[in-house]
Amino acid sequence: MSDKGMIRIGGASGFWGESEMALPQFLKAGGLDYIVFDYLAEITLSVMARARAKDPSKGYAPDFVDLVLKPNLSEIARQGVKIISNAGGMNPQACAQAVEAAIAEAGLELKVALVTGDDLMDRAGELAADGHAEMFTGAGFPDPEKIASINAYLGAAPIAEALRRGADIVITGRGVDSAVTLGACLHHFGWDLEDWDRLAAASLAGHIIECGPQATGGNFTDWAGLAETLIDIGYPIAEISEDGGVVITKPDATGGVVSVATVGEQILYEIGNPQAYILPDVVCDFTQVALAEVAPDRVSVVGAKGRPAPETLKVSVTFMDGWRAGSTFLYVGEEAPRMARCFAETALARAQRKLKSFGAPDYTETLIEVVGDGSAFGEAHVRPDAKDVAVKLAVKHADPMAAGLILREAIGLALAAPPGLSGFSGNRPKPSPVVRLFSFLIPKNQVTPVLHFDGEQIELPMGNGAAVCAPEKGGDEPSLPVGAATVSLPLHKLAWGRSGDKGDKANIGVLPRSPELAPWIWAALDEQTLRARFGHYLQGGIDRYFMPGMGAMNILLHDVLGGGGVASLRNDPQGKAYAQILLQTPVAVPSDLAEAFK
Repeated sequence: MSDKGMIRIGGASGFWGESEMALPQFLKAGGLDYIVFDYLAEITLSVMARARAKDPSKGYAPDFVDLVLKPNLSEIARQGVKIISNAGGMNPQACAQAVEAAIAEAGLELKVALVTGDDLMDRAGELAADGHAEMFTGAGFPDPEKIASINAYLGAAPIAEALRRGADIVITGRGVDSAVTLGACLHHFGWDLEDWDRLAAASLAGHIIECGPQATGGNFTDWAGLAETLIDIGYPIAEISEDGGVVITKPDATGGVVSVATVGEQILYEIGNPQAYILPDVVCDFTQVALAEVAPDRVSVVGAKGRPAPETLKVSVTFMDGWRAGSTFLYVGEEAPRMARCFAETALARAQRKLKSFGAPDYTETLIEVVGDGSAFGEAHVRPDAKDVAVKLAVKHADPMAAGLILREAIGLALAAPPGLSGFSGNRPKPSPVVRLFSFLIPKNQVTPVLHFDGEQIELPMGNGAAVCAPEKGGDEPSLPVGAATVSLPLHKLAWGRSGDKGDKANIGVLPRSPELAPWIWAALDEQTLRARFGHYLQGGIDRYFMPGMGAMNILLHDVLGGGGVASLRNDPQGKAYAQILLQTPVAVPSDLAEAFK
């Protein structure tokens, strides 16, 4: 184990469905003080809520118990490593009971703590009556009868208290993803809850490891050089010092890599405004963060700054808003894009004609999306001569039977369609609920976390916090040198990039391969260029933020994901491919500088 001045925390999971390979990897390597697991996204909670409604014993991540913990409990106990996880989801009590049963079955004496208080479903009527507006769109509160889940994002203090009281395994419901890491630091170092810079540094470390191998070569721009090692990719470890110093590494003799680029891409992932990354415990400023490779597979992270914690908590509501149905079909042959569109348009027209004959309303939204003809890059990039494509046909409707009609009509058209239709046979897809996200802010003093440990229930009031006042933009924007002769190179030659979602917003981070490229990239990726690049998707505004510490920029595209998550009909409802689209953008750089990057 580490000494009091430094702890080692392994990041073992980034979503519900993550491979279970991380925990055995960490235990084999040894030397960890804490291992943390993040299973939750907003939509995950709605899925768990439906599971709990059908069966009161469900509503959490059973993988955590059955696949992760059970085979490894004896070794966890032998090494004395602490486990922290938000696998409790919508039913943390049931998750804790399942873990305790597994511990008893193994004949061990590990102590389990449970943190609740995030689930506000029993207050749906009260919250609706209070008139809360959606924090991004201003929309009114959804009908309580249609709500699937309401969860406040809790912070790290309850986790720290659980560890202080002697818990070996801490299970929570919804908290911010990085809280599992910060909670370990608060306990281990005894930091003051107003030591803002250290809280920000540990929160950044948590953000880096919260998506597991995305910090060690997963979803990495330069993936090709790592392809053969991904089968045994190493999961990230944050070494955090008492003074707030952070080094990111991974277990020895594992695949992937820890580099300035892999860590930098993950820092930029889904952070919104980097000067005001708002968490329950601290408001973080990442604009001056700097990275350095201090040894192979070891990257230091310095420069995170913190400001007082906010006076509100973010609350996420998921609610049902009709039904969606659709499927993807493959087309091969001459004029494959035209054949695919003809097939999809005909199937849609047949379904709409049938709805009309029934006296039913039309679909509320339809989508025909071809993949493989270049249309993901906009109309100017379409290749009508593509010989193989996939076509996505999807609809939304208030009635599940009406939504499902599109599937029947598409499949029923197979023998009358243009030639070249193919695909993997299986069961016909079924309509699924449209689940929308509604986010709002609530005063901290209206939410009370509760710690369940050793037969006690301890309320942990959160206090009031402070108003968040942050600039709307990041650090000072770079300026271009005058008079340099330039040549054009695609952005992927000059930078690394990663993208993801923030509701209906896409977040794209761009990290220059060398600091002197930053001004040229910033100038090239202006609002006009970004709007042209994503105009076929974009319906809202654009925010650009510069981060001088890394020379990076973070881009936020508003109203661009068709509603986002499972509310969207898109092929990429979470914006995961948006960085790949942006990385094709030509960038003018000085001729002498370009030589090193051709």
